[in-house]
Amino acid sequence: MQAIKTTGYTIYFNEDCYGYLQDLLASENYSGIFILADTNTSQYCLPNFLAQVATELPIEIIEIEAGEVNKSIETCIEVWHALTDLGADRKGIIINLGGGVVTDLGGFAASTFKRGMDFINVPTTLLAMVDASVGGKTGVDLGVVKNQVGIINNPIAVLIDTQFLETLPQPEMRSGLAEMLKHGLIADEKYWNNFSDLTGLTTDDLGALIHWSVEIKNTIVAQDPNEKGIRKVLNFGHTMGHAIESQFLNSATPLLHGEAVAIGMVLESYFSMAKGFISKEEYEVIKSAIISIFGTTDFTSNDIESIIALLVHDKKNERGKVQFVLLEGIGKAVINQEVENILIINAFHDFQK
Repeated sequence: MQAIKTTGYTIYFNEDCYGYLQDLLASENYSGIFILADTNTSQYCLPNFLAQVATELPIEIIEIEAGEVNKSIETCIEVWHALTDLGADRKGIIINLGGGVVTDLGGFAASTFKRGMDFINVPTTLLAMVDASVGGKTGVDLGVVKNQVGIINNPIAVLIDTQFLETLPQPEMRSGLAEMLKHGLIADEKYWNNFSDLTGLTTDDLGALIHWSVEIKNTIVAQDPNEKGIRKVLNFGHTMGHAIESQFLNSATPLLHGEAVAIGMVLESYFSMAKGFISKEEYEVIKSAIISIFGTTDFTSNDIESIIALLVHDKKNERGKVQFVLLEGIGKAVINQEVENILIINAFHDFQK
């Protein structure tokens, strides 16, 4: 697959990833390599990755616990301490090998340690490949509130090797589909239509859809790198989704990011219908497609009340008002929309029918 050039760096795919990496390590005078992995990627992905890296530079492994609950400032402090103990300096390079937790946290740690080190993201989950690979968002959660602390800072490259997907359990694969569905809903109806029937999907088909998804996101981000305007459309499903994810983060049944965003997309499609932006038929098509993949989740009245309260922390809010991204049809979105609480409650009730 052809590399995708973004504003400031390039995304490489499959065999091209390792050719780029070898050339980089041979040409740049790095003092050392620091690979950040979690307990899952350390076991299932790191051996194969290291087998592709031929260098005389010293390589150190920093391992964190897996899971969204560990995307915290406390874990980031542990990474900073590890870098310090290992003698990292600004001429070292950090390679973040993992899903969105690793790339977000690792990018933030790299961007702030000694005021900035080079870093490369190697996403190993479907969700990270189509979402975290573009845009330079880094950061950590603050308690259960998602992405409250961070900066936008680009890696020097992103390496997407789709063979890592073979290590993923089915729920993680399904989680990644949420971001791909989102890209179709906000920007490309033709892309959305590819997900109407997934029964015949092959590995090659998935690789092509990943590339297409990255292109969609890159086109949007290139117009608005700092999320002042059009880039906000990428948050469709996320205003509700992040609040839902936060609500269940420390419960006995936490939701994966993509699972929460999938629910968020159904709810925010309901808002779009209620405000007259999309037809009831379009809403039903969206709802049916997403529920056929992700199923439904039960919410108590207390859950809904807590989720509404959590919306005040969304990073798109302005002057104390919650700002939603809504659809104006399949393949088009509109930003900065306010939604009344009664609509949110009605949307939950409709979702659970």
